[in-house]
Amino acid sequence: MRLTAENAMTSLAENSGRTSSELFKHGSLVLRICKPDKVDLQTPHSRDEAYLVISGSGFFMNSGTRRPFQAGEFLFAAAGAEHRFEEFTDDFATWVIFYGPDGGEAAGA
Repeated sequence: MRLTAENAMTSLAENSGRTSSELFKHGSLVLRICKPDKVDLQTPHSRDEAYLVISGSGFFMNSGTRRPFQAGEFLFAAAGAEHRFEEFTDDFATWVIFYGPDGGEAAGA
């Protein structure tokens, strides 16, 4: 399996009106592409979630902590954590990786 950001963005464009698209699934791992439009409306998820920022910059709010981010960074949100992207640039896009069981994996495991 090989995916590029360009392939992923094409897949997202084909899902007209959607801000994310599932690209790959294997066991508990799910890979998506996400490109929110002006506002990130996501709510907490039941599984752990990792982001690899493809392009753009802004702020990542995670469990009450707000930090800047930019392209090339890895971000993590534990299962159930309130998180979202804020004040991001128009070119912002990110890989989204869900994995593990509902409720998340044990910290430090």
